[in-house]
Amino acid sequence: MTTRHRGLTEPAADAAIDAACRNLRLPTLRGQFSELADAAARDQMTYRGFLAELLMAECDDRNRRRSERRIKAAGFPRDKALRTFDFEANPNIDPAAIHTLATCEWVKKGLPLCLIGDSGTGKSHLLIALGTEAAMAGFRVKYVLATKLVNELVEAADDKLLTKTIARYGRVDLLCIDELGYMELDRRGAELLFQVLTEREEKNSMAIASNESFSSWTKTFTDPRLCAAIVDRLTFGGNIIETGTDSYRLAQTRARTEQRSVG
Repeated sequence: MTTRHRGLTEPAADAAIDAACRNLRLPTLRGQFSELADAAARDQMTYRGFLAELLMAECDDRNRRRSERRIKAAGFPRDKALRTFDFEANPNIDPAAIHTLATCEWVKKGLPLCLIGDSGTGKSHLLIALGTEAAMAGFRVKYVLATKLVNELVEAADDKLLTKTIARYGRVDLLCIDELGYMELDRRGAELLFQVLTEREEKNSMAIASNESFSSWTKTFTDPRLCAAIVDRLTFGGNIIETGTDSYRLAQTRARTEQRSVG
């Protein structure tokens, strides 16, 4: 039977609420209770309405903290958001297609995403931004540079930890691989990367950003058959976004330089 405490003074009630919130690990309710209670009194809220406000505030803050933890765990090198992407600067990219991807249905279905284009066309920005959207939607995300991933796999193989490492990369809901195609991979490195892609195929999503078109990937994966198999893993049933060849980052730098010279 629940014990009811009647006749508590306001200071005693505040102390009891503080202690209960600590015990129940409700930091948001503990921090906002007094403010919400005053607002409830002013607005003449019902007891049920006030309770709902308290619980929703706690839930909202917990969801925010979870999102922050998932974003931090993803290991993004910098903050990039879709709201800061300049679609006007790169007309090759369809805003509607990107905003559809931001719903994360493709992550839910375990489909791949490829962002292909030259340096400075927004590939990494979109890769990080879409990865961030996935983390905020509750998915486990991991970002890694292609060369770092391959080096880690080679070291894991040498230390007889390859199975464990591949399983770790296989568990996340979305694996974001950046700068694929910038460096040539030897056969061993390419085969190890292929094992990661195979582990995730049709189960969990992958998103890659590459400065090379698929037809040029033989420069990165020198074995033609292995190259074809990797392209197949990364494109089957997925989305391909081509960001073009004109660097808007370079264009912006030139524009700033011209403005300074005119001024």
